[in-house]
Amino acid sequence: MYWWKKSANTFLLFEKYEYNINIRLLKGCEMSNLIGLSGLAITGIIIAGLLLFLVLYIVVVYNSLIKKRNSVEEGFSTMDVYMKKRYDLVPNLVETVKGYAKHEKSTLEKVVELRNIALTAKSIDEKVHAENQLTTALKNIFALAENYPQLKADANFVNLQNQLMSIENDIANSRKYYNAVVKNFNNSIQVFPSNIVARMCKFEKFNMFVIKDEDERKNVQVKF
Repeated sequence: MYWWKKSANTFLLFEKYEYNINIRLLKGCEMSNLIGLSGLAITGIIIAGLLLFLVLYIVVVYNSLIKKRNSVEEGFSTMDVYMKKRYDLVPNLVETVKGYAKHEKSTLEKVVELRNIALTAKSIDEKVHAENQLTTALKNIFALAENYPQLKADANFVNLQNQLMSIENDIANSRKYYNAVVKNFNNSIQVFPSNIVARMCKFEKFNMFVIKDEDERKNVQVKF
């Protein structure tokens, strides 16, 4: 009897030990699964966070480039207003000079032709080229006045001269602003990493309004 009880107790202890081992194994498996799931969740959160950051960055850069491009277009529009004021003066100026220098017909016709080309220019590059040529032509007109004292003394001519001086100053100031915003925009679409967004959204570089001829860098001289 004693032997049987001892064997029974030993068996019960063995079962209890085996049960504890199974419980520990089960808990270990559950913990491993939890750790695996947690790792996947963390990885997913990181990826989602990076994608969200990337989308936000693209939106911010895109909006910034749109604002800068709008500033460029606004700067050109402002400059174009002053240039059109100058275009409006050209016919009156030509008619005034023609009254005193009729034999300078070819020079005057060239000025009118260049004025019309500049007025109808569509792109910025066309406008820059036409403006450079018109500036040179206007200098030639005022050079003619040196040979005609009566023209220099004409009240209408003097009035046009003063208006032109004022407009030339406005054009020069608006050109400086335009070139500044163009430089800011071009830098933004060329530097890393905003250049990636610019390439994706097809933003293109603007050309500056540059007076190429060294003599044309000075405003039209209209002092007599």
